[in-house]
Parts: sequence; structure tokens; C-alpha cells
Amino acid sequence: MIEKAVVLLSGGLDSTTCLAVAKQKGYECYGLSFDYGQRHRAELKAAENTAQRIGVRDYKVMPINLRAFGGSALTDDNIQVPEAEQSCEAESGIPVTYVPARNTIFLAIALGWAEVLDAQHIFIGVNAVDYSGYPDCRPEFIDAFQTMASLATKAGIEGHGPVFHTPLIDLSKGDIIKLGLGLGVDYSLTTSCYQADEEGRACGLCDSCRLRRRGFEEAGIADPTLYKS
Repeated sequence: MIEKAVVLLSGGLDSTTCLAVAKQKGYECYGLSFDYGQRHRAELKAAENTAQRIGVRDYKVMPINLRAFGGSALTDDNIQVPEAEQSCEAESGIPVTYVPARNTIFLAIALGWAEVLDAQHIFIGVNAVDYSGYPDCRPEFIDAFQTMASLATKAGIEGHGPVFHTPLIDLSKGDIIKLGLGLGVDYSLTTSCYQADEEGRACGLCDSCRLRRRGFEEAGIADPTLYKS
């Protein structure tokens, strides 16, 4: 019997690679994206495109209005997305692009859908090497959530709750790109920019754009990203 996996999809480079890994392992995949009030809504179209290209059994977009809280440059128009020299990345602490409790919320919803599906696996493309200093991308967070899930669900209490997979967590962006290319990922379909326009064109200046560009340079691969200029 083929085992099922819920895969979180943002439309970016990491989550798309994560879906390709889950498919390569032979799981029946269910894609889950979130319309959470993010300013970079082009990522939702990218997530749908990659879900169709790589292939999922079902795909859902869950609406959550995190813009009602704000508190992040990604959900609050009054907070500017840092660009180039303004950007501090991980060295200077947690940046303003951190969305409060985002992965906690996303994984909780994925856990609920997994329990309904009787899915044995949940994949998330968090990365603790080339990342922007987000606390909910660390191994400690995933381990703690796995423990919580075993206590908070019927499936967990009965001993068959889903296992959380983070296949990219120890990889650099360059290594992730090489892995994805080996699995046939078309990165031209993905959107990583924090302030991409409606057509998915990237700014080339935000943390996410710079990490992505550096990853292609490290991998020795031409960057297929469509930039605004």
C-alpha cells in the first residue's frame, strides 16, 4: 500500500525541491499552500504550477489572514522589506521578514489534514544553513513539534501519527539546487522573492533573492529567475 505524504508548498525553491524528494521516495503526495495575506502572492501561482508539474494527488490552498496581526514585512505594508545593504540576514538576529509563528500555524494545519487523510508523513522544506535567521526553521523546532504532535492527535496517541521530514535542513542552497535538478525540478516555475510582482518577477535585492542567486552561483547553474530589471 502506497503511503501518503502532506507536503507544504510555498512556490519557492526549497518547498518545490521538497515535493520532488517526497515523490522520488514513492509517496502519494498532497500539496498544501497558504494564502496568509503575504505581499508576495505570486508564490501561490508558482506553488500551483509546481504541484501540477511534479504531480500531487490533491492540492489545497488554505486561507489564513495573518495580515490581521501584521508584525512582519511580509504581512504589514507599514514595514519595509530590507534590500541589499539594508538587509542583515542571520548575523544580526531575526529579521523583519520573520512572520510570527508562521511554521507553527502551517504545520498544525498540515497535521490536521494528515490525520484526516491517514497520511504517515509530512514534508516541509525548512533549511538551517542558508536561511534568514528564522527560529521556526531550526531542527530543535521540528523535533519539538514532532513531540507535540504525538501528544495532540488521535493518531499520535494510538502510535501511528505522521513523521515530519525535513530533507533539506542541512543543505546549502547550492546543494538543494543540485538535488532538485537531479530530480527534474524546473526552477523557472518557482518564485522566492519577498516582493515579487503579479507576474512573478523578482526584485533581486531582498534576502530571499540574494540567497537564491547565490545558490545558483554555488551550484554552477544559470539562474532562471525572471527579474524586474
